[in-house]
Amino acid sequence: MKNKVEICGVNTAELNVLKNEENVALLKRYRNGDLSARDELIRGNIRLVLSVVQRFAGRGEMMDDLFQVGCIGLIKSIQNFDLSYDVRLSTYCVPMIIGEIRRYLRDNSSIRVSRSLRDVAYRALKTREELRNQTQKEPTVDEIAARLSLPREEVVFALDAVSEPVSLYEPVYQDGSDPVFIMDQVSDQDNNEEKWSDHLALKEAIRLLNDREKKILTLRFFEGRTQSEVAREIGISQAQVSRLEKGAILRMKKQMNME
Repeated sequence: MKNKVEICGVNTAELNVLKNEENVALLKRYRNGDLSARDELIRGNIRLVLSVVQRFAGRGEMMDDLFQVGCIGLIKSIQNFDLSYDVRLSTYCVPMIIGEIRRYLRDNSSIRVSRSLRDVAYRALKTREELRNQTQKEPTVDEIAARLSLPREEVVFALDAVSEPVSLYEPVYQDGSDPVFIMDQVSDQDNNEEKWSDHLALKEAIRLLNDREKKILTLRFFEGRTQSEVAREIGISQAQVSRLEKGAILRMKKQMNME
């Protein structure tokens, strides 16, 4: 075949592409226990994985390896997708697939960043998030460095070491219509997609907490209870409430930063 391209033994010219309505129907079947529907969903969205994998070409990685990692991201997306989300499955899958590939590249990178430099970078990222939550604006490098009591240059160098530059005009997905570029996913205060993306990440992070942690966070942040009041209601000490609360929030932040 003239347009035949094989990757991991898959002839891409023969791949089926599911419409959104077909995805929804198969998702409903899968949620009702039909595992064959999941297999159809995976096969019907392989081209989505291929379109994402193409943006990582030219980095010295085997495309077959990236394709397999992307398929893992697709499978996770299908398993975690909620039909109540007001978004197409393909739109939900793209950032999940990208995240899975980025984690693979990070963990298998031939460029090794020292442990101490990586620790500074993660502390800086955590501090940036804390300052952003406190001030409701993006903190400067000087503000982050001051909070960490570190030289500005050290913070800049650390953050640069763990970041991966990309072009705003780099396409992340195209299904025959207009492509979706990186700049289309840049934060926009008037864009509702940013809101549902945050909502999905938060919902997934909360789902991973145990029942007691969910109870504590609900009482503390949705009902406005103090730690002492929560301790009395649950039947544990205030110190235990504080420890569980901090641990749950930290795990949620790590989960949201990964996705």
